[in-house]
Amino acid sequence: MANVSAKAPTLLADLGGTNVRFGIAHPDEDQPLIQESVRKYHVKDYASLGDAAKQYFKDAGHEAQRAIIAAAGRIDNGETVKVTNNPWAISAKSLAKELDLEWVHLVNDFAAQSMAVMLMTDQTTADGHQDLVPVGKLAVPKIGAKDEQTFVVVGPGTGLGVGGLLIRGDKVSVLQTEGGHAGFAAHSAEDIEILKVLNLRYGRVSNERLICGQGLVNLYEAICEISGQKPQEGITPEEITKRATDETCPMCARAVETFAGIFGSVAGDLVLTLGAWDGVYLTGGMTPILLPWIQKGNFRERFEAKGRFRDTMEQVPTQAIMNPEPGLIGGAALAIVEAGGTPLRR
Repeated sequence: MANVSAKAPTLLADLGGTNVRFGIAHPDEDQPLIQESVRKYHVKDYASLGDAAKQYFKDAGHEAQRAIIAAAGRIDNGETVKVTNNPWAISAKSLAKELDLEWVHLVNDFAAQSMAVMLMTDQTTADGHQDLVPVGKLAVPKIGAKDEQTFVVVGPGTGLGVGGLLIRGDKVSVLQTEGGHAGFAAHSAEDIEILKVLNLRYGRVSNERLICGQGLVNLYEAICEISGQKPQEGITPEEITKRATDETCPMCARAVETFAGIFGSVAGDLVLTLGAWDGVYLTGGMTPILLPWIQKGNFRERFEAKGRFRDTMEQVPTQAIMNPEPGLIGGAALAIVEAGGTPLRR
């Protein structure tokens, strides 16, 4: 990140392989992300991010002096990024020049999602929505309630993102990891059978092989094999969750329930690994979709089932991020930091 800048309107972008979402942040506002400024565009419709941004400025009628781009890829020296399944080549300096901006900063999309919780609450809005919904009986923790707090942020989507949110006084930092690729630890008899099936298919089995979109398909296929059932060829994660919801496919329902339980185990292991006793934020595109199973299933039981640490784990809150724009909200939090402020709300 650059040296501290004066507060100014900031273009935000949340860039994935299929879509790019834009918004405008005003770092000095109580709600820095201007909700009416949010727009979504299809990557395939534009030759570059610059072209899409120009169309956005035209459609939204907003202006900006700088930009923060949250991209689903590894940022190389803060200057370039290659997004998975996205043809655009992105250079921060070139984009700033093309859009006549003071600067453009590239950040990892999961770093932005981790920062997003700084601006979220569990309060219900006028339209009945909540940014954060508790999973289990414990209340959503208050960010900044203590001088030192450590949280896990974990999110299943196309892959499995894992990070840490560290608060030390007025300093906030995000710990980016590749924890999704840590080895899967089987805890039950069913886990062991699933591991055997996937080990034959993949060799080493990571958490991401089970806890992500394709991971749900892997679970469904493994459970069918274990049960002596023939899986539907080419089934999608969306079809599995729909059939589980409609109660039209017992194997799909079992796959979703198993997903929720293993997700709880993984999240609990991450708390132990990072010492994140202050709580866990569940993010990613799959969390809002699977929330009913996460809330009613074995997520909390397996989260807490950590042997000698069960009593401690029972006191660690878990909450789901339900706001549909965590990438943009996280970008807005970073815009506040860039402008010399702090997104902490004490």
